[in-house]
Amino acid sequence: MNFNFNFVGRRKWWYALSLLIIIPGLIAMVLNWPSPLNFGIDFTGGNIIQVQFQQPVNANQVREVLGGLNLGNSSIQAAGNNEFLIRTTELNEEQTDQVIGALRDKLGQLDLKRNEKVGATIGRELTIKGIEAMAIAWVLMIIYITIRFEFLSGLAAILALIHDVLVTIGFFAIFRWEVDSTFVAAILTIIGYSINDTIVIFDRIRENLRLRKKESMEELVNRSINQTLTRSINTVLTVVIALLALMLLGGETTRTFALAMLIGTISGAYSSIFTASPLWIDFRKLSRERHRQAAVTKAATKAKTRKATSH
Repeated sequence: MNFNFNFVGRRKWWYALSLLIIIPGLIAMVLNWPSPLNFGIDFTGGNIIQVQFQQPVNANQVREVLGGLNLGNSSIQAAGNNEFLIRTTELNEEQTDQVIGALRDKLGQLDLKRNEKVGATIGRELTIKGIEAMAIAWVLMIIYITIRFEFLSGLAAILALIHDVLVTIGFFAIFRWEVDSTFVAAILTIIGYSINDTIVIFDRIRENLRLRKKESMEELVNRSINQTLTRSINTVLTVVIALLALMLLGGETTRTFALAMLIGTISGAYSSIFTASPLWIDFRKLSRERHRQAAVTKAATKAKTRKATSH
């Protein structure tokens, strides 16, 4: 299927749309500072309660009981044989007794296997190291893309990745969806997906540059995006269908991951088409304008020098 959409010509509209999505998320994070996101117990710490029921019980029943105690956002993991691992916010001894008592009253007899307070599994130090690792990965990506294409391509690709991360985090900040350890995994996966889609488009641009005819750079980039559009649409639709199934049928333990991936995947497909390549065009224009002005300045300086020498 051949498309002929003018993506590059309308790039200011795409930039405005991205800002319209990103800025509210940034504002939400600032307004909720020092808790810009709704961090789960993986970040804040809490209690681990492991129970085994003597009769068949499912995770939804356990969550319903916890919801009556304002603990509906707790992490519930089935451990097999009617056994569940429950992670809650930090509870004192009286509150723990209330939880066990409510589970016993509503769902029947149970054996308490474990009850202990735990610290945050994702602490400040680990978060900082994760950000540092992401920054290093971005630098290495710029180096790789610079070698394979050029530096401006790498810069545009990284800005598109930052766009995807900010969009995903922004949605979680606005709607105060809980952020847990799976959210971190989703962000890293989104980065990998988005950069792959972007490189496919840049690769087609490079191929078309070798066979470039009498067309402007904007026309060439636009043609390259249109040539890879079917591939981009098919890829994102396939991933979205799988993520929707995971989000709807995978249960609570995978919902945060699937939701973050769904937002990031759609954003990644968008940024690869509407952000990365148009940014590359603008960066090339700025670079050429800068070199042109430098050449003019250099020529003017030489002229002044020759004029002064002649006098």
